[in-house]
Amino acid sequence: MLTLLKKIFIWWNQDTIGTKIKTILSGKFVGEDHLGNKYYESKKGKRWVIYKDEIDASKIPVEWFSWIHFTPNKIEKKHDLKKYDWQKPHQHNLTGTDKAYYPNKNKDAAEKKYKTWKN
Repeated sequence: MLTLLKKIFIWWNQDTIGTKIKTILSGKFVGEDHLGNKYYESKKGKRWVIYKDEIDASKIPVEWFSWIHFTPNKIEKKHDLKKYDWQKPHQHNLTGTDKAYYPNKNKDAAEKKYKTWKN
C-alpha cells in the first residue's frame, strides 16, 4: 500500500503514475544507457528519461545529455561513445557530504571563517 502511495504522490522516488501513463500512451522507447535509465520521445518531439533508481539529473551520461537537451551532433544518431582510459565513471553529487570538494584542502580554514563572524 505504501509503495502505491509513493508511486502516486512522490515524484522524486522514480516515475509517478502520471509519467507511467504518459509513457505508455505517447512514449516511443529510444534507448537505454549503461546505468539502466530509459529514454523516451513523444510524437510531438518531447523527450524524457525514466531513471532506474533515485532521480538525479547528473546521472544522465554524456552520450544522452545532448539528445535529451536537443543538441544536434553525431552522438544523437549513435549512443555508444568510445570511452577513454582517462575518463572517470559517474559519481553522484557529493555536495553536503564529507566527500564534497573544498577549494581549500584545509577544512578548518573554511570553518574558521564562519566562526569569526560569530564573535
